Amino acid sequence: MTDVLRRGRASLAFSFFTQGATFALLVTRIPAIQDRYGVSDALLPVFLAAVPILAGVGSVTTEQLVKRIRPSRLLRWSQPVVMLALLGVGSGGAMAELAVALAAFGLAVGALDASMNMLGVSLQRTYGRSIMLSFHAVYSLGGILGASLAWVGAHWHLALWVSYLPVVALLLPAALVGSRWYVDGDPAPVEEGAAGEGGGAGGVVFKLLLPLCLVMTFAYIGDSTVSNWSAKYLKDVLGSSEQLATVPYNVYMVTTLVGRGIGDFGVRRFGAVPVVRLGAVVAAAGFAVVAAAPGAWVGMVGFTLLGLGLCVLVPQTFAAAGRLFPGASDAAIARLNIFNYVGFLIGSPLVGALGDAWSYRGAMLVPMVLVLVTLVYARSFATRSDRYGGGHERPRTADVGRGSNGL
Repeated sequence: MTDVLRRGRASLAFSFFTQGATFALLVTRIPAIQDRYGVSDALLPVFLAAVPILAGVGSVTTEQLVKRIRPSRLLRWSQPVVMLALLGVGSGGAMAELAVALAAFGLAVGALDASMNMLGVSLQRTYGRSIMLSFHAVYSLGGILGASLAWVGAHWHLALWVSYLPVVALLLPAALVGSRWYVDGDPAPVEEGAAGEGGGAGGVVFKLLLPLCLVMTFAYIGDSTVSNWSAKYLKDVLGSSEQLATVPYNVYMVTTLVGRGIGDFGVRRFGAVPVVRLGAVVAAAGFAVVAAAPGAWVGMVGFTLLGLGLCVLVPQTFAAAGRLFPGASDAAIARLNIFNYVGFLIGSPLVGALGDAWSYRGAMLVPMVLVLVTLVYARSFATRSDRYGGGHERPRTADVGRGSNGL
């Protein structure tokens, strides 16, 4: 059984890595995609907004599909669709082809994100200790690789399909082979008293899930602020060179990787609530430093703090949803995953509108305040042992379902 779990954990980690690389290859080559298809500046936001909207539809659909199909099967077949859609984006020639490829990408990525985190939460429950941050750490590692490959493609003026094809040709077969060892967990047995908190098998009570949905939204507003506005902010507000303006996002990705790499140890030692609170405070401090920075180098210190703070919030939010609804964790995660895309949709336009109407320094204070609201909901991340004084969580080997290969 230990070998099954180890293989399941390794194969799922590779899936997170693959998705990190795939998504980074798409979002970092948006200017090249726009040039290839002749998408106007007015039409580009429509295409960009369609992806997270359709991803939300995919996540909602996944909530219904997992009632009949195991998450491992959804992940096994949604990941190739995402990668082939990426290749379609790079190889098409007409606007209609771009629309079809992005629609397929969005729908599939919603199912992929939801099913990946379902498997991660069930594995964490079976392990009996925090491992969710490690999955998101390898996602960050994949993102760094994808962004680096995208830079190479842009630097050498490679066609999009030339940049995408080697990555898809290498990672897609490996992901399919690795999917043989995914491990599905059965719903956790509901302990006495859990049903009153929303942990019963009867379904997800949205009122109880709402605090986590808000935290997820605020975290992605912060993340999208960094990904979409860090370069412009450093160059236009803090007066950096164009080359230096590309550094903050890379620094943010690296510190996200570092923070997630060590975050599970913090959760095991101190518990989820203190880690989430610390992450929110550090992220808010990062936004404050960015807003008040007198120059580019101080601004980069702020973006470094943002990476270290924001990185823990999303993985712990998924884990908390699994604990809050142990008998319906898949449905809770699929529903929670929608607010990933809500935050992504809100964040960039919100900062842009405030920056134009007010100032970009002032706009940075808005995600700072929203991240601090996480402190109000920090108790939603508590484990039952935190609430009632029990011991540490122990592995639930009985919760291990069969691996997707029948083990």
